[in-house]
Amino acid sequence: MEGRRIRRFGIRRGRGQQIHTQPHSLLPLRTTHHPPSLSNTVSCCYCDYKISSLNDPLFRLGRRRAGIFKAWFSIGVGFGLTALLAVSMILLWELASALHLLPGNSFSNLSSAILFGFSPFPSNSVSGLSISPAGAGYMLVSTLISVSLHEFGHALAAASEGIQMEYIAIFIAVLFPGALVAFNYELLQALPGFAALRVYCAGIWHNAVCCAVCGLALFLLPLILFAFYQHGESPMVLDVPSTSPLSGYLSPGDVIISLDGVRIHSSQEWMEMATLVNILAHENLNSSSYNEGFGRVSNAKGYCVPNPVLEESKIGLIENQSSCPDYLTSFVTIPCFDTNMSVDSHPNTFEPTNCLNAKDVVKFRKCGDWVTATTNGSNCTCSQDMSCLSPIQIPGFMWIEVTYYSPYSPECLKLGRKSFADSRSSEFVDSNCGGTFVFVGDIISMASSVQLTAYQPRWASKFGIYLPNVLERLLMCTFHVSLTLALLNSLPVYFLDGESVLEETLCHFTSLSPSNRGKVLQVCLLGGTLISILAFFRIFLNILDSPQSITGARLHRT
Repeated sequence: MEGRRIRRFGIRRGRGQQIHTQPHSLLPLRTTHHPPSLSNTVSCCYCDYKISSLNDPLFRLGRRRAGIFKAWFSIGVGFGLTALLAVSMILLWELASALHLLPGNSFSNLSSAILFGFSPFPSNSVSGLSISPAGAGYMLVSTLISVSLHEFGHALAAASEGIQMEYIAIFIAVLFPGALVAFNYELLQALPGFAALRVYCAGIWHNAVCCAVCGLALFLLPLILFAFYQHGESPMVLDVPSTSPLSGYLSPGDVIISLDGVRIHSSQEWMEMATLVNILAHENLNSSSYNEGFGRVSNAKGYCVPNPVLEESKIGLIENQSSCPDYLTSFVTIPCFDTNMSVDSHPNTFEPTNCLNAKDVVKFRKCGDWVTATTNGSNCTCSQDMSCLSPIQIPGFMWIEVTYYSPYSPECLKLGRKSFADSRSSEFVDSNCGGTFVFVGDIISMASSVQLTAYQPRWASKFGIYLPNVLERLLMCTFHVSLTLALLNSLPVYFLDGESVLEETLCHFTSLSPSNRGKVLQVCLLGGTLISILAFFRIFLNILDSPQSITGARLHRT
């Protein structure tokens, strides 16, 4: 994904001096104003497709608005030089970190990852792009947009200076795709210094502007889609992979209402709440009592279960019975004591054990210290004919409730409800439009296994639920690719725009002789190329050393 355009070596005229070097270029530049008929190139390592039909339209546009484009691309010169300096500092920092001269930090790692096109965020089904046919499609479209804007920037900048491009070429070199524009070599060399910089920095500038436009569009997307979608009410499920522990419990189009009784408004809150519950669960397990044969007894979550139900389900702990049947869950009674006290001071309070059906228990009123409970330090919130029961949790398998709403289920469609705003959460279960299920397992793995969106269509439409997500992912991917193109082409390395920008910048240092400028240029390019290769492989190896684990789970649905 490179926006390679031209390499400037040859005759350079400026301030009455001439710099004589052998003219050579990586591109097939011609010295005639009207190129002969174009022929495409095909070889074992390189093939391209040349387009000349846009030459005249782009040249006329650039000449007709020459003053506006010159002012526009003059701003781009400032950005291009700043980007060249910034990426050079990143490369120097990366070299110092590799030599252990400076400590590495998250900022330098993040900058280097973005610089070489690696996503700084772990790919997950909630917020990231995964390696899939859909992800490849987004990458292809965003690359076409970003590369086109880059090359059209060069073409328009040159046209505003009176130079018409000869063709646009789309190529594949070895395995790397890219694009370039070819200009008349002698005319390009005759441009004044700042005018040449406008041409060289135009592609980088256009990619930066593309990033800004994509970021602004993402920020304003809820307002743009306001007439057709509501945003931030509750996250809607877009996809549940077959490998997800929630497969068969949630379906595309379902709306997540709450997690452990806490209202969820977005996919970000979904992950934050799952993380919070996971942290609290581990804290409770660390301060809980171990019940041999069952696991650890958490004093955090409980349900008010009628005593007659307990009498029917109670089993005595006998020597040859260490757990409940697979279809039942182990519960113990939480005694009436201050929840801030350690449960280890109550060794006899967790017998007898009760085996209950989780889908029946979650229908009862909650007691104990839930995330949203306000019991003033006491977990005795049940009436006298009820007992507060807490599930026994095995380390690594946490208990969490998920309440959802299915607006596209047959039961809900019969009621004529077409959007979440039509009903309150209390009506969902009563009307069979939704329900609650209990997840027992790795909460973080569960939360990250589904793809959610914060947008809900105001009218029932199966296709409509995917449109905002498509726009979001396309804008995010285009932002990322454009940013990568802008930074890559700012690198002081061979074959990229940074080479031409650096060469033209050095020409303004008149205190250096032409030969010294050439030596400085070659040293900078060689050093920048070697350090870039080193940084690329360091980042690539760091990514390979970041494995992810998957854990199992049990679910109970109501």
